[in-house]
Amino acid sequence: QVQLVESGGGLVQAGGSLRLSCRASGLAFSRYAMGWFRQAPGKEREFVCAISWSGGGTKYADPVKGRFTVSRDNAKNTVYLQMNQLIPEDTGAYYCAAVDSNYLRDDNYQFWGQGTQVTVSS
Repeated sequence: QVQLVESGGGLVQAGGSLRLSCRASGLAFSRYAMGWFRQAPGKEREFVCAISWSGGGTKYADPVKGRFTVSRDNAKNTVYLQMNQLIPEDTGAYYCAAVDSNYLRDDNYQFWGQGTQVTVSS
């Protein structure tokens, strides 16, 4: 049974930082590209970033470029999202997801976590 468990969310002031983690189990983690998505209240879920299975390739949505950094540790079956210079518009539930294909697509993820809430106050 595949499980993706996010952690690290919380309440932070604008300009602050948070680091999210997503630990995977039940799958060959090093064979999967990993992505982060978020969903704000009343809005559709949106792509945030993705990282290739090796960690050598990354992709970011325009709103987070230069502020967020995705990384992974295959030995720990964990993917991370370092979020700096947070703004209120970053508020939402953050989900990690896994796909056993190209990380450049953001519409074919197979497995999803339950999410962790990030709230940025102004």
